[in-house]
Amino acid sequence: MPIAIDLVARIPLFEGLDTDTLSTIARLMSSRVYLAQDVVMRKGDAPDHLAFLINGKLQVVDLSEDGRETGIHFILPGTYFGELSVIDGQPRSASVKSIQISEVAFLPSAQARALIINRPLVAERFLVHFAKIVRTSSNHQTLLSIPNAFQRVFAQLHQFVRETNDGQVIETMPKQHEIAIMVNTSRETVSRALHTLLKMGILQKKGTILIVNRPEQLKSAATVGLDEAIAAGTAVTEKKTKAAAAAS
Repeated sequence: MPIAIDLVARIPLFEGLDTDTLSTIARLMSSRVYLAQDVVMRKGDAPDHLAFLINGKLQVVDLSEDGRETGIHFILPGTYFGELSVIDGQPRSASVKSIQISEVAFLPSAQARALIINRPLVAERFLVHFAKIVRTSSNHQTLLSIPNAFQRVFAQLHQFVRETNDGQVIETMPKQHEIAIMVNTSRETVSRALHTLLKMGILQKKGTILIVNRPEQLKSAATVGLDEAIAAGTAVTEKKTKAAAAAS
């Protein structure tokens, strides 16, 4: 289906471009709706388009040689993807699937490259975007190198934490099977790891939000393991208790 110019103007990559350019982009773009678990892009496909998520949620995934799926990161509305193949002309390096009903818009690769070359603002945004991709990829590889599955889950949860006026929380946590794909483990392992953190009071469930009651222990569980995190937390508590007793 065609794309309206006002929708194109709200895409972060194109914000601030002149009306004529936005109108040209709108004429060239088309969109498609995908159902949950549909494949939006497949690894090895030809680099025909630069894609933009209009609404919904997608996940970038890769397949190992034995057929296991590893989640790389999620794609949220306003984000574009498929840019590596658009720039170097090589086949798609990973697959993208829909997590829920999603609308994706497509801009032909030739026109996307022309915008990058001729519009400094677009080129600058691409550079910032690539820097984010490199950091995300590096962090993900570090996470996957952790040998303990529970610790990988803790590390992934720690990456979801956001600071709010009410403290640290996890507001939009993916489903357990999605986390399992991201950290290369089973959904059951994710469930047990979450249950452990909730039982210990490190996390607290409040509706759809997870409140991080003990941020330092969650961070320690991710970096050195749960046993060491518990020991460190106990030591801190004992130190505070002794200090309070001495003060009184």
